[in-house]
Amino acid sequence: MRAAMIVSQLRTSGVNAPEVLSAIDSVAREDFVDPGCRPVAYADRTTSAGKGRALLPPDVLGKLLEKAGLSGGGKALVIGGTTGYSAAVLAAMGLDVTMLESDADLASRARALLGKSAQVVEGELEGGVKKHAPFDFILIDGAVEEIPQAIVRQLREGGKLATVHIDAMGVGRAAVGVRSGDAFGLTEFADAPAAERLPGFARARAFQF
Repeated sequence: MRAAMIVSQLRTSGVNAPEVLSAIDSVAREDFVDPGCRPVAYADRTTSAGKGRALLPPDVLGKLLEKAGLSGGGKALVIGGTTGYSAAVLAAMGLDVTMLESDADLASRARALLGKSAQVVEGELEGGVKKHAPFDFILIDGAVEEIPQAIVRQLREGGKLATVHIDAMGVGRAAVGVRSGDAFGLTEFADAPAAERLPGFARARAFQF
């Protein structure tokens, strides 16, 4: 099923970077989903990880990692990593991974699944992990309306951030941004409507009469 996912979902959606495909092929996605969802762990959709949270669809994660142009050896932060699947993929790519999760039960399961391959930190997602910054790459592992400056400031100069950005019309788009000095530009490049929203990243609402 994992091989079929790579051929029919990732390659057909333009994910061809060998390091991304090899890492995804090496991680048993079925171990990271809610136990009742193991039979559909490789379906082309979000998959429940429990506690009302879900993993990104495989093709969306693949597109984000390919667009980021990652190479091994850097420091990565996964925000909202649930049970640790994306963190495991990044670790398999050779990155030094820290994962942030706000739910204690999900964080505990992630620690058990990841072992020593990544460090799991519990805390509010929108705050990032300042004590381990700066990072070469940050993955916000879900859909968000806003990216707080507190997280952008945890990127090194030239560091990249990937996420699914929800625009003003409520449409999710895969996006990658780069920090340049105090500036941060986010470029949307692919539809990602199935990605589920992470808590804590809602856009401030304008006042209405």
